Amino acid sequence: MSTKTVSAAAFAREVERVLPLEAPYAYHKRLAEDPVHVARRDPEAALQAGEMAIPERDWRLLWDRGSSPVLEHAVRDFADYLATSMQVKVEVVGLDSLADWAGQGRAIVVGTREQLPGCGATLRRAKDYEIVVTPERLLVCGYDERGALFGLYHLEARLNLREAPFLPADLQTVRHSLYETRMVQSWLGWMEWPDAILSHLAHDGFDAIFASVYANPNGDRTTADTSTEFYARLLHKVRPQDPARMRDLIDRAARFGVKVYTPIIYQYLGTPESEAGLRRLVREIVTVFPDIQGYVLLTEGFWYQQWGGCHGASREYVQDWARNWSRAVAIVAEECHRLNPAIEILPWEYNIDFRPQNTEMKRYFIQQLPGDSIPLLTWENGKGFEMDGMRGYLRDYSLNQIGPAEVTEAQIAEARRRGMKVYSKADTIATWQFGTIPYLPFPYQWYERYQALAKYGIDGTLESWSTGYKPSFIAELRAWTCWTAAPGLAEILGALAARDFGSGGKDRVLKAWDYFSQAIRLLPDTGPHMGTNNAVGNPLFFEEPPARTVTFTRSWTDHGQWLGYFGSSVVPQWPFTVFYLVFCPDFSNQTNRAEQYARGVSGVEVGEDTAVLPVFLSYLRQASDLMEAGLKLYRSAALESPPAKRQHAVREVVIAEHVQRMIQSDHAILEFEDLRLQQAAATDGRQAAALLARMTTIVRQEIARTKLSLQAATRDSRLGFQFEQDYVYTPYSLREKLAILQDTLKRQLPAARQRLPA
Repeated sequence: MSTKTVSAAAFAREVERVLPLEAPYAYHKRLAEDPVHVARRDPEAALQAGEMAIPERDWRLLWDRGSSPVLEHAVRDFADYLATSMQVKVEVVGLDSLADWAGQGRAIVVGTREQLPGCGATLRRAKDYEIVVTPERLLVCGYDERGALFGLYHLEARLNLREAPFLPADLQTVRHSLYETRMVQSWLGWMEWPDAILSHLAHDGFDAIFASVYANPNGDRTTADTSTEFYARLLHKVRPQDPARMRDLIDRAARFGVKVYTPIIYQYLGTPESEAGLRRLVREIVTVFPDIQGYVLLTEGFWYQQWGGCHGASREYVQDWARNWSRAVAIVAEECHRLNPAIEILPWEYNIDFRPQNTEMKRYFIQQLPGDSIPLLTWENGKGFEMDGMRGYLRDYSLNQIGPAEVTEAQIAEARRRGMKVYSKADTIATWQFGTIPYLPFPYQWYERYQALAKYGIDGTLESWSTGYKPSFIAELRAWTCWTAAPGLAEILGALAARDFGSGGKDRVLKAWDYFSQAIRLLPDTGPHMGTNNAVGNPLFFEEPPARTVTFTRSWTDHGQWLGYFGSSVVPQWPFTVFYLVFCPDFSNQTNRAEQYARGVSGVEVGEDTAVLPVFLSYLRQASDLMEAGLKLYRSAALESPPAKRQHAVREVVIAEHVQRMIQSDHAILEFEDLRLQQAAATDGRQAAALLARMTTIVRQEIARTKLSLQAATRDSRLGFQFEQDYVYTPYSLREKLAILQDTLKRQLPAARQRLPA
């Protein structure tokens, strides 16, 4: 293993050399429009003992021409894959019957257990498949057509790792799907579902999408337009849905074997009139879209009377809310199942207090649900933990804890007691902890979560809300683990590392991933906050900057309300993203917002006399140090990767470097603010000068980091994007940040030093 050390500054020269400039949304355009299959064959790959090669010519790809468009599309996709990625030409032949499949030689035979007599006897349910390889034939037998489809995609995954059309000569595998449904949103944006993204996600093992988020699929806006309740006012700002667009999406997704789930948006009031309105809405939706597979009844959009998490409410109030909300769920189930018993009803009571001490109340919600619904449980939110002796719980979606949360574990047990299936909203590729980074390179930590999901027998998943799907090696890892008979983790990761960095860098890459996975376990900044989503784009404020937008400090408009959810949702001093992703000091120096931030986002619950910030900063430093230990190996492996792999390897390193910069900038912002308050209150000149000296060092380091972040963002247009608000930071806002930092360094801090007593 090479011990060569490569600094971030030195690696930046290679980034500039091999990665071209990208405008914002450039990656979006490529993902939406470019072919799904690309050349993947390694010309140096040689057939090894125990392998067979799919010949480059004169083989056929056989299927039953009486199959549905789903299987026909999968067969033609596989033929395109072989030609484009592996330089193997096969003749696609549709037969009237596959009954004599055993007599077919020099062929890839694809079908279902009904089409292939004598095959698939041990397949149990949808998406299961069997693959049998002999020197003269590849057989792919699915439990159903989607099983055959995923069997073909599994062959693609094997060939991708091998980088050649070589397979074990005696491969015989039966793989059972662990999940009835794997559902995901689109990273590209709201209702952005081009065919290419549908194909990509199906290749990575997803078989369902969640679309029309926060909007009824038929365009009904009754609740959003007529209710004055808090959440209805938020929904009023959601884009209206076009039923024709929804119809087109359902039809196109079906060709890829992809099911469609949507929300139902309604405020249930418990009155006869409200019940009649809900029944009418459900009947209209199911009649217009009889092929929607299921409905996610998320409390953010489907609620009883008054929206909220019932924090601080009496037991009687919460139980009454649970009973009435569950009654609304039952109404939806009754109307759906009257028309189609196969429609899935997925109640998701996300907002209800998920702290560990609320276990019994969360269990109560499961007890109230109709038995023909499938509870959708939030996986890790509320998970308890300890940090330097301080107890806390996860405030939002994060990867530093594996899960499930205590409340989720209790709900799973209650659902099983009632004989109900269980689905879970579980991040598996990306999460709101680093939500503006396209995927999180922590494979060992992800794998532990995958194992936990399997251990608890989760029947279906809604994965990585709301970061959505985009291709990555983590998405590939996840796909391998969603069926039985998966290779061991070391084998999968070793193959991925060798493929992306070259065999010479494999061991360094594996060790780097181990360091990265250790780092995320220590990260105390959780959920959708500044520290892990916008720290690289958030300035260090020493003086209050001028407002960059209109303000209402003297008008009859309440400026505080205007800043919030029902106003502009931006901070006038830094209006480049939503207010909750910006750290802005209290320039009156009355409160230490750095301490408030550490308390709030870490989930630690301690008394006011116990400072959380020092521990928070310590954990950030430890996580950053582990990232750096891994990055030394990662950079080295990329710089020594083969020329054909260099650009991709460098991009992988840039992602990990950006994670570290986010952690370091998070630390810098909070430490700088804490020092700013100390300096403002200092009465001793020497003490104040020492504080200013440390702040100067922090600003210099942040300038260097921001320049590297700018370089990364201008060469990878994925960075900074999170579809709920598009770009959180852009190259433009990073340049604006640099201008503030330079002014702070050259004018503001020297002026403060001049004001100190001699």
